[in-house]
Amino acid sequence: MEDTVLPESRASLWLLTSGPATWAVHFLLSYVTAAVWCARAATVAAPLGTARVALVAYTVVALAVIVGVGWRSWRQHQWGDAELPHDDASAGDRHRFLGFATLLLCGLSFVAVVYSALAIGLIGTCR
Repeated sequence: MEDTVLPESRASLWLLTSGPATWAVHFLLSYVTAAVWCARAATVAAPLGTARVALVAYTVVALAVIVGVGWRSWRQHQWGDAELPHDDASAGDRHRFLGFATLLLCGLSFVAVVYSALAIGLIGTCR
């Protein structure tokens, strides 16, 4: 009976990639913003200035998205009343396993965004 009453049908695989995709977009936007800012700077040791504000905003948005997806995947992992491990050949266990895998990828992506953002705090100039 559990196989026919899933809260979602195909969104799980797209949700699985959203954490790493958010990190990739954050990484790309951060480094492109810093590169364009520093290329337009007149001196080699120009401060990041307003580019730093944009980089912090990218980081806050990326972390919020990753936490949101992580929370949803935690709820997906906890769906139903099945016991661990979720390794049966049923749609419910597949649903819970994909939630757990998404949660782990969100954790990894969160750490990756934090490490990418450390450059914002450690590097103050375009040097």
